[in-house]
Amino acid sequence: MTKIAIIGGSGLENPDILKDPETVYIDTPFGETSSDLNIGRINGKEVAILSRHGKGHTIPPTQVNNRANIWAINKIGCTHILATTACGSLREHIGRGDLLFPDQFIDFTRHRGITFFEVFEPGIMKHTPMADPFNQELRKNLISSAEKLNLKYHSSGTIITIEGPRFSSRAESNMFRAWGADVVNMSTAPECILANELGIPYAAIAMSTDFDCWKTDEVPVTWEEVLKVFNRNVNNVLSLLLDAILKIE
Repeated sequence: MTKIAIIGGSGLENPDILKDPETVYIDTPFGETSSDLNIGRINGKEVAILSRHGKGHTIPPTQVNNRANIWAINKIGCTHILATTACGSLREHIGRGDLLFPDQFIDFTRHRGITFFEVFEPGIMKHTPMADPFNQELRKNLISSAEKLNLKYHSSGTIITIEGPRFSSRAESNMFRAWGADVVNMSTAPECILANELGIPYAAIAMSTDFDCWKTDEVPVTWEEVLKVFNRNVNNVLSLLLDAILKIE
């Protein structure tokens, strides 16, 4: 049975988007999840919503307990994950408010629990393939919905995750561009990695809110600007999610 998890933040914490919502606490071997899960239905589909940074955005990126979050999502039987994330654009053609559906990531984090398999069982080694970490069918659904809703989007791209909570230096921003990254955020890794380890199809909706700091003709990114652009466009993300959920079987 299809059960979809949405991992997000501002604009997605409102249980009013769910029919007959209930709040569920899941105990995990990795500690507490970022938030309780709101579980209900959207257009007949069973959906669970988890706030990545906690209610009120109180958890900094590095302190997000990704292992607990993904373990809990798996525990309640979710079959797919759609994640939303604000990001900085590393390319001129990816403007503020644009949506991007990444097909590759670069993990530039250094201080996070990145695997469920810290100890191998005798004779069983867990080396999870990660060549194509974002589920193609979910990405197709998102692209189709973005087309239908006439949203400005980019159908593929590489997202690089940094540790945070600080933003990049200009040298780092230029290095990420040289590496081939298209957008930068603080959330996708190891969240996507852990979903793949448990075999849960995962796709991300990345919203460009700024140009990081590589563009010298732009004011470097600030948190206030990120919030301003995100809040102005959050309804586009919500509409996209509601439509894409209908396509998931």
